[in-house]
Amino acid sequence: MGAFKLGSMTFGSLFKKPETVLYPQEQKEQPFGLKGHIAIDAETCILCGLCDRSCPTSCIHVDKAARSWEIDRFSCIQCGYCTTVCPKKCLHMQPGYAPAATTRGPERFQVPEQETKRKPTGQGESERPAETPKDKEPAQQPTAAQNAPENTVYQQPKDSILESKLALMDPDQANKVRSALAAAKNA
Repeated sequence: MGAFKLGSMTFGSLFKKPETVLYPQEQKEQPFGLKGHIAIDAETCILCGLCDRSCPTSCIHVDKAARSWEIDRFSCIQCGYCTTVCPKKCLHMQPGYAPAATTRGPERFQVPEQETKRKPTGQGESERPAETPKDKEPAQQPTAAQNAPENTVYQQPKDSILESKLALMDPDQANKVRSALAAAKNA
């Protein structure tokens, strides 16, 4: 009986795609949802260290003094926390697998010095005449927008963001959240 089972499997595999590939020459299609590996755009990195602090395995190290960013790919679990907290979005998940490493250890990237961008001024500070208190204009009266309460100035963007998030939720759950927010505003 075993020989018939083995024969049927062998005969069936003649008409199917092979399960394996010749890896260095061919690569299999990446499965959907593959996170990939962390990649950095070192030119835009500001060495803030948020990625270092958010990493659960502490595989990322930021050295501001040496202007370097390093990652230990053997410790990285590809969770993507570092990519979400990066303020400049210089970290991203690169699809595919990381290139093979020849040595075990962290991969180091040097971050170049960034030029500070200054606003151009019409005259230099030394060329301007010194102002005396007599020359100053009287203080201007605050406008209606400046007198408005803080919550009305910034309320519109917050509400639109909140509504866009609530639109993605279950309608019953969204109604509960809306009623809880209304109760919190009235309290």
